[in-house]
Amino acid sequence: MKARGRALLVRLWDRLAASDPGLLRLIAGLRTVAAIALTLILLGSLGFPVPQLVAGAMAAMSSTFAVRETDRAKQAVTLALCLPVALAAVSLGAVLNRWPLVSDVSFLLLIFAAVYGRRFGERATGLGLIGFQVYFLSLFVRATVPMLPSLYVVIAVAVGCSAFARFVLMPQTEAGTLDRLRRAFRARLGQLLSTQIELLDAEPDDVDKIVEDLRTGTARLHETALMIQGRLERGTSDEAMARLLQRRVADAEIAAERLGLMLLTARSAERMDTLTLHLPGAPLPSGGLLPPARDKSTATLGRDLRALRLLVLRPVGETSGTALAQVRNRLLGYREEDNLPKASPAVQDVFRGIGEAARAVMGLRTALDGPQDDSDDSPATARSREELDAEDAAIEVSEDSDADKAGRTGLRRPTTRAAVQVAVGSALAIAGGELLSHQRWYWAVLTCWIVFINTASTGEILVKGGRRLVGTILGVVAGIGLAGAVGHHTWTAFALVLVCVFAMFYTAPLSYTLMSFFVTAALGLLYTLLNTYSMSVLLLRVEETALGAACGVLTAAVVLPVRTDRRTNDLLVDVLDKLAELTRAAVDQLSGRPHADLVDQARELDQALADLHSAIQPLTHPVAPQRSRRDTARYVVALLETCAYHGRALAATAELLPSNPSIAADPRLRGVCGRIVHNIEAIADHVRDPHSPAEIETGPSIASMLEPGTLATPRWGRVTDRVLRHLQRLDEAVSGLARPLGVPVEVEAAKK
Repeated sequence: MKARGRALLVRLWDRLAASDPGLLRLIAGLRTVAAIALTLILLGSLGFPVPQLVAGAMAAMSSTFAVRETDRAKQAVTLALCLPVALAAVSLGAVLNRWPLVSDVSFLLLIFAAVYGRRFGERATGLGLIGFQVYFLSLFVRATVPMLPSLYVVIAVAVGCSAFARFVLMPQTEAGTLDRLRRAFRARLGQLLSTQIELLDAEPDDVDKIVEDLRTGTARLHETALMIQGRLERGTSDEAMARLLQRRVADAEIAAERLGLMLLTARSAERMDTLTLHLPGAPLPSGGLLPPARDKSTATLGRDLRALRLLVLRPVGETSGTALAQVRNRLLGYREEDNLPKASPAVQDVFRGIGEAARAVMGLRTALDGPQDDSDDSPATARSREELDAEDAAIEVSEDSDADKAGRTGLRRPTTRAAVQVAVGSALAIAGGELLSHQRWYWAVLTCWIVFINTASTGEILVKGGRRLVGTILGVVAGIGLAGAVGHHTWTAFALVLVCVFAMFYTAPLSYTLMSFFVTAALGLLYTLLNTYSMSVLLLRVEETALGAACGVLTAAVVLPVRTDRRTNDLLVDVLDKLAELTRAAVDQLSGRPHADLVDQARELDQALADLHSAIQPLTHPVAPQRSRRDTARYVVALLETCAYHGRALAATAELLPSNPSIAADPRLRGVCGRIVHNIEAIADHVRDPHSPAEIETGPSIASMLEPGTLATPRWGRVTDRVLRHLQRLDEAVSGLARPLGVPVEVEAAKK
């Protein structure tokens, strides 16, 4: 019974870890709620009135989310500096309260300084944020000079409670976060394997939904891998361990994605295009998927996929034992041709994929959990361990030399441009807000400030402003209901505020609309506590929000504008440049040239692609007016994700040299990638300058080099054959980028 209960808890924890990698959202929400609750308890016990309690809650929330650093010592310094900054901001707001014009000008200068300070790093960003939020707090509670002594006490208590919640109640270390991210990766990998098992037995009518789930699972696994890679250096004891984990996570991700593609190919009447895993709604091959086979090999395949999932999800400390060793031995045996079951070439390829995935899982387990029991290893498993040990020993720690890069200066610098834009937009918001209300104009300024956070183009600001307006309207409806329900029950209202605050932080990374909804619902409760609640106040909140969003969009479009097209083109060029560098370096290494740092290059490519994916949201939003443009943007990003997958696969294979005895360099590969790299660079040149004369080269397909080899009898050897297939798919995907991006294709006759 205890074992069953423990297993249930493990499954629930895995689900939570998979839905919130690293539990980052959960910890952020709980920490903020804890800080606010402690502040309210302390201030309430000291007899402070309700307006001061509201001020304390807002100060605790601001000082909690203003701290951005990951290092605990740096967090402590920033939090200590938050107190004098907050006291100065509330003093400025209270003193200048009697001179509206001077107060407005001071507020604009504070806004400019807070945004401009982002160029100096996370600490300056946090201090600027706390300065703005506390000045806003002084406007919200209508602070005056006689109120300052009590507000000083309130803010000091709030900052102290924030520190107590951060460092005592909810401590968070980089090592702990990395461990939770590792659990999330394991859980998401298990979920992806479950989807692949469903695909194996799915009826043709159910395939579309399962393929969509496969796309989602693959994307979520990649997202978690990126999060892990971003925290490896700070969360591990040394750089060598960080590089080892980076490689093992990349191996597991690539093996899982390759296995899904092999399963699709085995179920299809023809070889599946990698684009199917990256483009939502991508049609399946014209022949569709074959009905599920009911033969012995398919049954064995289902059994082994479930066994692979068992190896992935088995808790730490339960990966030894004779039964598990037998399962591991059987799966790793598929890496050798003699152990493959009799089946069609496509199905045999799936068995090979299972063997490679089992090897990747064993490598990841060893890197994360330490050496494992090898007493029951079969010869195939022993050889896989030897390969992994050789790769571990071959990892070199490179010393990066950070050369100074010439950055943009003046108004071309992003922080300077953003500071000017926010200041101008806030000035418009103040002027327009005063026309709507002399007392609550600051809501328009707050909205204008917020829509510029984490945005870099006019389109992004437009989308964010629209989401905030929708969330505010829905929140007003909820606020009306909550305010009527709590009546004059002060502590009930505060309890609901805490619930809304937690929901706000928990949903913020998922949906800005939901976050705005919970913010507005909480404000309705705060107005009730301040005895200023009315229907007109909440409607005014909607009007001020719409005004602030409009001011932000107008300013972004007129003052030093950054068009969405220009930003996406810059990011697209960055992705293409990194793809060309990675492809060239990987093939050079596979051809026998000196070792390069391919894992870091692959990570840089993934990060550049993630930035592009975020920047095109205004183009792919459902309400985007140009449907064809929206579809083109999605198609281009899907092709780039396909290219990145093949680039990562090439890099992962090249990283096995020279430590893996079963892989040798093949100089013939060097001449294969020249056309691919040229075409990538030609596309990048055309995106930089539409009048560029660069053209896409055509010629014999790389697939022709594979003939007369087949899946069962490769012409060049198994590894070289796999590399050529990745290059073929990469060549097809790069050529596919030419049409939507308008790059001319070189005519073969003209070449002759």
